[in-house]
Amino acid sequence: MAAFVCGSSFVAGTLSIQGTEDKEARGCKFGLTRSAALKRPRALRMEVDEAYSPGQGFNRGPRSTPFLDAINSPTDMKNLSVSQLPKLAHELRWETIKAVSQTGGHLGASLGVVELTVALHYVFNTPADRIVWDVAHQAYPHKILTGRRHRMPTLRKYGGLSGFTKRDESEYDPFGAGHSSTSISAALGMATARDFSGKTNHCIAVIGDGAITGGMAYEAMNHAGSHNNRVIVILNDNGQVSLPTGTKSASGTKAAGALSEYTTRILTSRPFMDVRSVAKQLTKLMPSEMRQMAAQFDEYARGVVQQGGTLFEELGFYYVGPIDGHNLDSLTGVLQNVRDMPGNKPVLIHVRTEKGRGYAPAEAAFDKYHGVGKFNVSTGVQQKSTAATLSYTAIFAKALIEHAAIDRTIVGINAAMPGGTGLSMFGDKFPSRCFDVGIAEQHAVTFAAGLATEGYKPFCAIYSTFLQRGYDQVVHDVVLQRLPVRFILDRAGLVGNDGPTHHGTFDLAYMGCLPNIVIMAPSDELELQNMIATAVEIDDMPSVVRYPRGNGLGLDVIAQKFGTRRLEESNENMGRSLPIGKGRVIRRATSGNKPSPKGKRMSPKVALLSLGARLLNAVEAAEALEEVGVPVSVVDARFMKPLDKDLILKLADTHDVLITLEEGSIGGFGSHVLQLLTLEGKLDTGKLKVRPMVIPDVFIEQGSQTEQYEEAGLNTHHIVSTALRLVGREQEAIKYAKSSAIAVSESTIA
Repeated sequence: MAAFVCGSSFVAGTLSIQGTEDKEARGCKFGLTRSAALKRPRALRMEVDEAYSPGQGFNRGPRSTPFLDAINSPTDMKNLSVSQLPKLAHELRWETIKAVSQTGGHLGASLGVVELTVALHYVFNTPADRIVWDVAHQAYPHKILTGRRHRMPTLRKYGGLSGFTKRDESEYDPFGAGHSSTSISAALGMATARDFSGKTNHCIAVIGDGAITGGMAYEAMNHAGSHNNRVIVILNDNGQVSLPTGTKSASGTKAAGALSEYTTRILTSRPFMDVRSVAKQLTKLMPSEMRQMAAQFDEYARGVVQQGGTLFEELGFYYVGPIDGHNLDSLTGVLQNVRDMPGNKPVLIHVRTEKGRGYAPAEAAFDKYHGVGKFNVSTGVQQKSTAATLSYTAIFAKALIEHAAIDRTIVGINAAMPGGTGLSMFGDKFPSRCFDVGIAEQHAVTFAAGLATEGYKPFCAIYSTFLQRGYDQVVHDVVLQRLPVRFILDRAGLVGNDGPTHHGTFDLAYMGCLPNIVIMAPSDELELQNMIATAVEIDDMPSVVRYPRGNGLGLDVIAQKFGTRRLEESNENMGRSLPIGKGRVIRRATSGNKPSPKGKRMSPKVALLSLGARLLNAVEAAEALEEVGVPVSVVDARFMKPLDKDLILKLADTHDVLITLEEGSIGGFGSHVLQLLTLEGKLDTGKLKVRPMVIPDVFIEQGSQTEQYEEAGLNTHHIVSTALRLVGREQEAIKYAKSSAIAVSESTIA
């Protein structure tokens, strides 16, 4: 036994239950000075000395990591005793903190599952036993324990470790993730394959209380319960359903959903179970004769008679819990009992954890440091640069608030991402008209459709990558019925460090193939305001506004490069409605068939037709091309559906080269332009050369957005090189591409 200090009194307890990494490492918070700590028992002094660094406070972690240093794979953990696991967990927690402080990432969730991660790898025989992490943003401790510790400095960087589990990264990642509510289905599939093969390995799904609100999780549990496939589901309940929690909405300032309230009632109405009580419960899974003898006592002991059983039991699972997710004695004991019990009945272990556990700045933060940039470990202060311009997300939110102030039919809807979509700002102003439906994109879309049938104006704000989860509802519940739902697709295009699971590269293709829908993509923040105003007025069909992750260009850049009116001349935050399906000419080619610098031949005219945020690159490319004698027109398409046919056909008639630009995949804007040109016979004579510049047909890995667009071939110098090749200046194109690549490489290193 050891003791830890809380306030001015001693509280007895094992290190595995609370652990000095959680109390002494936050000594300042509990009023414990170092001099006072040195008067405490030696076991306590050891922990305080490790956590304390003179002049730096208590947020420093251990000075050495002997237990973690001995772990190269989970097999090495088997050499430890259960009493040594808290020490390993302590070192692992601080290793995670220090790693994320250098790269940024999802910290809070990872800190909450440190003990659970240690217990899982200690009890089970991974990788033969499969652990499937739902979403997997909490898998950083898992990565450290499974041979990737040395690569943590590359986390979420170009060419480095993914921020999620990934099958081709490690044999300990049996299933890739990034989106939620998939783990139970995947683990059940693995368990079924195991049974077919006559194997005996275990299949475990770790799913959070946010992810379990997704309907797919219940579809999987319904299947598992009805087919008696032994799968172990661990419900990691940390009370953080939506991000950030506490957003004001129609459901109040709390985590979204009745399911969260339900699990909370379980946690508050039942004490934590210990190993002995779990062992008693498991008699129900013994042979039928013993089950019958123990049934009456078992039901009484679990409160089933009084409470009618849990929802999970009704779905066919054997429910165990709640369990203290930071008590390694209980965790390892319960997991060992479940591992060794007979039968095929699926089991759900309800584990209560604390997001941000063991790091005082995270525990005190509103969002528990869910997602952070680089930060100072000692203070927790993040290294955030002050942006000169607002993010596109904030610009959308401000515009919507302005319109909602005068139009009470406007309603905001998000799927567990109020902060990420900007609707947290909207909810602050109009809580009764802001709905966070939880991780339930399908429901969000059809809920919006229902509102639209009654004359309301729903703005369904969902990341581009997450709307994929509600596509059937988009098609059948919205578009087929021509209901005016406004889809706001944030994080369109390449998103940076979260990588391919979060790229919004497919929406132009999957939304563009649908009839009776308006699709818009702003080139800058003023255009975004205009498109929100346009969407407000579209009341006879659905509409889409898609915009990238990141900040606006700034009014000076917009005025200089695009010649657009300044904000104060554009109705402040509200913007102005645009004519549907009409683009705009940003600059016209200075002359046709202008002589090249050498005067040897006439230079063809080039048209750059851009949709969305590549417009600035198009203008910069035009400037560079005109310096070498290539006349260039630049056009902002604004709309993918409907296309501005008259403008595009005029460009085809008056230019020799037409290049389309977009932050989307094959099958998007460029494909629609090619379809138009083909049907109109503009390619029949061979006079016009057309090249669509799109995100290539590969998944681009994590990295900075600049690095990703460099790989995609969509930065300014790629446009210049493409145009030079098409006008017959191949050698200049090659030379330009080489010099530009060197410049990009040097700027990336810098």
